[in-house]
This record gives sequence, C-alpha cells and structure tokens, in this order.
Amino acid sequence: MADTLRKPFFVVALVLLALAVLAELGSGFYIDAAADGATSYDVANPGLGIPYLAVLDGLVLFTILLIGAPLIITDRVHGRIQGIITFIVALLIFIGSLVMIFAALALLLLMVSLLMAIPFGTLVYMAEYADFAKGSAKVTLGLIMSLKLGFVVFLILAHQRFLENKGLILIVLTSFLATIILSFLHGLVPGFLVSITDDIGAIIIAILAAIWALVYLIGAIPAIIKALRVDKALT
Repeated sequence: MADTLRKPFFVVALVLLALAVLAELGSGFYIDAAADGATSYDVANPGLGIPYLAVLDGLVLFTILLIGAPLIITDRVHGRIQGIITFIVALLIFIGSLVMIFAALALLLLMVSLLMAIPFGTLVYMAEYADFAKGSAKVTLGLIMSLKLGFVVFLILAHQRFLENKGLILIVLTSFLATIILSFLHGLVPGFLVSITDDIGAIIIAILAAIWALVYLIGAIPAIIKALRVDKALT
C-alpha cells in the first residue's frame, strides 16, 4: 500500500486525528470568544467523558501510526517490532482502562449517594457536581466530531483500500459511537444531573477501550511468535 499511498492526504488525516486526541486531553485548541470581546484559546472538558475518549482515540491513532510506519522504516524492521510494540501499548491501555473504569465507578457511587442523601448530601452534590458546563462540552464534542470526520475523509483520499481494513473500520466506528453516546447522555437529563450521565458515558468509553485493547493484545501474539521464529531462523 505504501507505493500507492497518497502521502499528503495520509499526513493530514494523521494530524487531524492527533488534534482530536489533544482536544480530548484538554489542550488549548478551539477559539472561544471572551466576554470582553477578546479571543482566548481554550478547550473545556468538564467531567470524565471527554478525557476518557482520548484513550479510545489514542488506540485509533496508534493503529494509524502502525499503518504509516513503513513510510519511514523498512518492512523488515516493521514486521519484527510491530507485534511487540502493539502488545506493550495494548497492555498499558488495557490496564489503564481498567483503572479508569474503577475510578469512574467510585465517582458515580459517590455522586448518586450524595444526591440520594437528602438533605445534606444533596446540598453537597449540588455544590460540587450540579454545575456541569454543558455548553463548553457540546462545543468540544462538536469540534472532536468534526476532526474525526475530516480524518476519515482524508484517510479515504489517501487510499481507498483503507475501506477494506475491517479492523480499522470497526475501531473508527467505535470511536464515533462513543462520541455520539456521550453527546446523547449530556443532553438526556437536566443540567444538574449531567455529571452523573457523563460519568456513565465515561465508564462505557473505558469499557470499549478495554475491549479493543484486549483484541489488540490477542492479535499481537501471533505477530510476536512469527518475529521470534524469523529471528531464530536467522541465527
């Protein structure tokens, strides 16, 4: 594929996806008009849902980097290290996702417990968690979705055979689905409950990331065995 890959389009697709991950992580990115008329650069990621998207999309970004690796390294080197690198990255994401799931579950239990503990617990919840910045989250999710759509368009422009990669298509669709689910959960309930639904969305996203990381872990094993056999044959 490297011989017929339209490299400029591929690079643009890679950059767009990387920007989406940076936006999810909370790096200053989109333009927000300040009250005094000045322009400030900021990205507001209230709650856990949007930052958790970075784990899933980080796995997509890693996949694209693996695909593009033969552009800068030889196929022989790529074949030897692909399985090992995939295994390490997938293992770290899997462990990280599990930690994130338990952290989000703990926060969810705390918020629900406070909300149900009328009156003092409810007052604490209203003071700490009721003021969820839905507007900022909506803008950020809109930006992220736009970047992902641009990524897909330029990836197809780079090479139509990407559409034949079922694994890539499935994980990209999972990324879009996770973003849509989070947006839906933000708009499902009144504002003072969005912190709870956002946390539920974060748990769903972390579970999806863990599942995909496990798939990558299992898929990396044959590649590692093959690389070890090749090295053994050469010695």
